Amino acid sequence: MAREESLVPPRLSSDDGSSVRNEEEDYALLTGERTDHEDKRRAWPSWREIGAFSWAVIATILVIVLAVMYPHNSAEPHNHHSSNTTWGPGGKPTGKRNMIFMVSDGMGPTSLSLTRSFRQYTDDLPFDDILVLDKHYIGTSRTRSSSSLVTDSAAGATAFSCGRKSYNSAISVLPDHSPCGTVLEAASLAGYKTGLVVTTRLTDATPACFAAHANLRNYEDLIAAQEVGEHPLGRVVDLLLGGGRCHFLPNSQDGSCRGDDHDLLKVASQNGFGYIDDRAGFDSLKGGDNATLPLLGLFASGDIPYEIDRRSQNDTYPSLEEMTRTALKAMSKATEDSEQGFFIMIEGSRIDHAGHGNDPAAQVHEVLAYDKAFAAALEFLENDSTPGVLVSTSDHETGGLAAARQLHKSYPEYLWLPGVLDKANHSGEYLAARLKEYLSGPGKDAKDSAKQSWVRKTLKDGLGIDDATDDEVDALLHPDPQIATEHVFTDMISRRAQVGWTTHGHSAVDVNIYASSTKGAWPLVGNNENTDVGDFLADYLDLDVDNVTKLLQDTKSGILQSYDWMGDRLGLNFHTEGLDTYHGDFRKRSPDDCGCGAAH
Repeated sequence: MAREESLVPPRLSSDDGSSVRNEEEDYALLTGERTDHEDKRRAWPSWREIGAFSWAVIATILVIVLAVMYPHNSAEPHNHHSSNTTWGPGGKPTGKRNMIFMVSDGMGPTSLSLTRSFRQYTDDLPFDDILVLDKHYIGTSRTRSSSSLVTDSAAGATAFSCGRKSYNSAISVLPDHSPCGTVLEAASLAGYKTGLVVTTRLTDATPACFAAHANLRNYEDLIAAQEVGEHPLGRVVDLLLGGGRCHFLPNSQDGSCRGDDHDLLKVASQNGFGYIDDRAGFDSLKGGDNATLPLLGLFASGDIPYEIDRRSQNDTYPSLEEMTRTALKAMSKATEDSEQGFFIMIEGSRIDHAGHGNDPAAQVHEVLAYDKAFAAALEFLENDSTPGVLVSTSDHETGGLAAARQLHKSYPEYLWLPGVLDKANHSGEYLAARLKEYLSGPGKDAKDSAKQSWVRKTLKDGLGIDDATDDEVDALLHPDPQIATEHVFTDMISRRAQVGWTTHGHSAVDVNIYASSTKGAWPLVGNNENTDVGDFLADYLDLDVDNVTKLLQDTKSGILQSYDWMGDRLGLNFHTEGLDTYHGDFRKRSPDDCGCGAAH
């Protein structure tokens, strides 16, 4: 530990080592009084000394009072906004109210810059035309987890759902492997209707953190079971719309990816859920007017396709905007005669995946889709009779995105070219799947020249690239085993657009916070910790999340008194608290291991 420096200057010593300064000089330095070495010490202090002493006592008391009123102890496990929050004009809302919380997974500030410029270019708009999100910016969020300055989605979403910091891969579990209550669970117990709408699997990290608890985010079979009611608190979610069907089907059934034969669709039915699994089923909801809760909608085996790909499959998959409008209407209808409103989490999930894939074309279309969903939520709030607030933020940024890229060693050009992205019709993920299908099917035995022609046509049709080099084509037909084929496609378009990336993982950059109004989300104006967002969600709805934590922490079982229902404990070497340190350049891992227990 570093030596603490005294605020009082060190004593000076005479040549014989005796102290030159006496107690009166110490007093003079502290009080500003002059001292006469020849005067004898007075028996009684002067009125000035009495005044100085009295002021010192009063100041000390004030400091103690302020310290009690405004604690800054970093060891404090949890501190809600409610005790000292200023809500601004109108004060904190009362009575029946709704909370719409939106998460733009993986969307950092540059995602907005990139998408705004792309939209201006493609729609021939003026330079001052901005996104709907831009008009509702109110602050920023700091994103670190308990185990790293670079969070994953699980720890990031746990900060939102529990208002607590935890380790990367934790699904609403604290660093000591005890469960923490979530705002959605607290809302359900308080009589609110609750919902989750996503474009990934419903068992992915962000939705999981609101309705489930698991020691590791990879325990998606366990998460699916909790989401449909096999949960210590019973069923806590009323509406589930997204992908991930394979985790709900028994492994004896086609399309399942479960590790057991547990039929969660049957469990869901027993717990009152209606079930839909295709576009026809979604359309039958008639925009939410015909929806009855609880409702489970699983529209894809895994993730719903990227928007850039989904738009050509609109008859198969609903968009995020459509799911948002339908879910909000359904929730409003279900609560129209109740004393409480609803809490819903809506995630633009695949912005994150576009960042992981370093795919700028997929990225801008995902952000535009999210912007439309945000606008739909705003429209709902303006027209609904129940007051409410919309808050939107990201759990982290993904990809280290930069709206610039130096292509050569010579001095860089000041360019990025949205017109390149405008020519793209598909994502790198989509094209990699088509290439794999071709090379394992009709193109398997084709001549090299035929394969090269197929690749060049695919590049032109899919990415608008008609100047691929022989080396780029060869990299797709004979890929480096350490480089995913998808990343070859996305690097080709990124370089041509002069869009830069620093990683296929996450970054530690602060992310933006948006809201329907600063009045409704006043405590989040400015720079915040991500746990402040979680505290706000609970405080806005007057929820007691800590009480839910106590209920969950009373569920220990077995000889070892552990939380067996949250899955196997992680190994002793798994990092849950404290930052890692430098271990040497380019520490090697297998291509499939991100070091966080999951792929994203």
